[in-house]
Amino acid sequence: MHTRKNQRNLSPTEKRRLIDALLELKRSGVYDEFVRMHDDFYVPDGDSRPRAAHMTPSFFPWHRRYLLEFEGALQRVDSSVTIPYWDWTVDRTPDSSLWADDFLGGTGRTGDRQVMTGPFAYSAGNWRIDSRITDGRYLTRNLGRPSAPLALPTAEEVAAALAEPHYDAAPWDSTATSGFRNAVEGWSTGDSARWRNHNRVHRWVGGLMLGATSPNDPVFWLHHAFIDLLWDRWQRARPGAGYQPRTRVAAPDPQAGRVFALDDPMPPWGEPPSRLLDHSRLYRYV
Repeated sequence: MHTRKNQRNLSPTEKRRLIDALLELKRSGVYDEFVRMHDDFYVPDGDSRPRAAHMTPSFFPWHRRYLLEFEGALQRVDSSVTIPYWDWTVDRTPDSSLWADDFLGGTGRTGDRQVMTGPFAYSAGNWRIDSRITDGRYLTRNLGRPSAPLALPTAEEVAAALAEPHYDAAPWDSTATSGFRNAVEGWSTGDSARWRNHNRVHRWVGGLMLGATSPNDPVFWLHHAFIDLLWDRWQRARPGAGYQPRTRVAAPDPQAGRVFALDDPMPPWGEPPSRLLDHSRLYRYV
């Protein structure tokens, strides 16, 4: 079992080893395979294909397996490396330590939003974007969206999501008005809070974090490690409230064949949510 730490508590050596492993995965082409996988499985409500990764009950277990697969790839480069998490309820500004030059680098420059600092800057020669031609060739960010300021989610907003008594609810998509899953994933049909929690963080970072190929920005992994930690906290607080839907959604429900019940195998690994509810034998958070 390994340990995932808060990024603010990483030593300089731990940061350097993580960066070195990320750069090696990029050089080998493995990193871009993970980016393309996320792009392939980002299926919105309006698409008739099955939805395993987003706008769906399996949002949490799918990303748990996704992070485990990526963490395994990192550890094949350096066995000491784990994915740290970014608690964006605490580290809330572009001046926070994760955006330092010796870690993830900072925001993008005015105009094209190109990141010019840190190890993932295009000018450093190690981080060329190759997943989709429409993404350009360099990492972009727009931290905080200065032209139309956007704040990161607060501890109170996270607490409200954690207070949801059940995991998810029909219609099992981005329009669900109750349930922990969508409260954290953050879809809303109301203008006053259009982007919540997980989604608002993607919007706050901006640049390549806005689209289906958001793993092009290494902060994706730190963000989703915190999302995974929030699921863990909710599970511990509500041991009697399990994953929903427990049984397969049947026709004539429009979600039949599109969402994954507790024991339905999720692509691309063929693993059901039921096997990803407990991570305690694999890793822990500190």
